[in-house]
Amino acid sequence: MSTSASSAPQAGSRPGGRSARVRAAVHRAVQELVADETSEPLTIPVVAARAGVHATTVYRRWGTVGELLADVATSRFSGDIVVPDTGSLRGDLERYASSLAKDLGDPDTLALVRATLGSGGEQGAAACRGERRQQIEAILGRERCRGGEPPTPEQTTDALIAPLYYRAVFTDEPLSPEWTRGLVAHLLGD
Repeated sequence: MSTSASSAPQAGSRPGGRSARVRAAVHRAVQELVADETSEPLTIPVVAARAGVHATTVYRRWGTVGELLADVATSRFSGDIVVPDTGSLRGDLERYASSLAKDLGDPDTLALVRATLGSGGEQGAAACRGERRQQIEAILGRERCRGGEPPTPEQTTDALIAPLYYRAVFTDEPLSPEWTRGLVAHLLGD
């Protein structure tokens, strides 16, 4: 997963100090603004005003709206879904797909995904897919350790992650449990 240098702690920064408070306030402002469909367009001055900081502070730390959205998305999507261990690949993938569908079904999460993909360019896409890739690799690696022959990460992404994101971002179709189980069945050849 590619992250910008701005998302890493800066030398001399004080974790938990002013820098952490500014980051938290700016992240909260971004999440509120993207969740509020009636708000004005997402710009650094608008985010700064909502966060109660100077726009120069936001420009200095993030540079662009795309970099800011990528940082917020990376922070939001890191560790938000626990990699399941049910004892079987099918069970792990079904539980994982169900958790991801539930997360993508949350209007605030979906608004952040859409804004990040729309304004973040490649950096935004990387923020949305990086953690998912690591989670899929963990599930498939566990299956290999059990002696199984799981699909590749690419096959799993194409058959499971891509349809979930596509349906969530581009359609109004529900991400139902039956539908997510069907994705897993199709991936596993059932």
